[in-house]
Amino acid sequence: MPRDDSHPRLPAVPSDHWDGKRFFNPHADTDKSRRDLWRLYTEHKWPRWAPRPPEQPRPSPPITPAAGEVALTFIGHVTFLLRIGGATFLTDPVFSDRAGPFGRLGPKRTRAPAVPLDDLPPVDAVLLSHNHYDHMDMPSLKRLAQRRGVPQAISGLGNGPMLRRAGFDAVNELDWWDGIDGPDGTRITFVPAQHWSARGPFDRRKTLWGGFVVEAPGITVYFAGDSGYCPHFREIRERFGTIDVALLPIGAYEPRWFMAPQHMNPDEAVRAHRDLEARQSVAMHFGTFQLTPEAIDAPAEALYLALAEQDLESNRFVVPAFGETLLFPSRYI
Repeated sequence: MPRDDSHPRLPAVPSDHWDGKRFFNPHADTDKSRRDLWRLYTEHKWPRWAPRPPEQPRPSPPITPAAGEVALTFIGHVTFLLRIGGATFLTDPVFSDRAGPFGRLGPKRTRAPAVPLDDLPPVDAVLLSHNHYDHMDMPSLKRLAQRRGVPQAISGLGNGPMLRRAGFDAVNELDWWDGIDGPDGTRITFVPAQHWSARGPFDRRKTLWGGFVVEAPGITVYFAGDSGYCPHFREIRERFGTIDVALLPIGAYEPRWFMAPQHMNPDEAVRAHRDLEARQSVAMHFGTFQLTPEAIDAPAEALYLALAEQDLESNRFVVPAFGETLLFPSRYI
């Protein structure tokens, strides 16, 4: 009999990250108490980020990179247009003014999306790492599902009902290490991350979080989503070999007593780059929504310092400009 798509897909038996009721992290506890939240917002100064002017227009990104190449267009926060192997993906699409419920709550954008949603080329699939509001934006997902037919949506276990409510007919819910064949000969695998999920006060860790490895002939790209520093990066390297291009988060990391299990700081992002043995890393999760107290430019500045301290060439872990398209040919990486 066909499965009732109104219900999420969940594991049948407990595993190293599912206890039969909720998902969990095998290497750290990310749960915080109400007292922790009170301390976060009362003991730490939050200098307000000033809105940034629109970015200068940039040349249109190439439609189809050559075989063995990848083109990444940075739209903002963790939203990238990813073109690889003839396929086009969109990661964690957030185009709304606020990252929160009802379109009125949550942090407000400091920068507008560098590429408006209506200016996007056709997208083959949306890659959704987890259900936090700064990653799963329902208004954006609904517009994408209605705009050019209904593209495919791929996410972790439990997120299927929300994606179908957004209008996606082709939805894949994946457990860690599950892989599916994607468009134009690509292979998409959902991989572990150290984070958590929730849309409200009663659904913490009810759906699965993670990242994605996208493989095409001659090139492999890793999108980390959100993650604290953990052994998962070495595990991904062991399973997939050297990562050609890694998209790694560098922002929303202070204070460390609160954020360390769930968000890497720039020094840890460089360590993750090393664990992955990535040929090239690209920074994300910075400069768009103020989620934590550090200054808007602090993540990039700390990343350059961490690269120097760890004796890595700065061009091997770059901070993209908003709206910039980075083309990594196989001969470069």
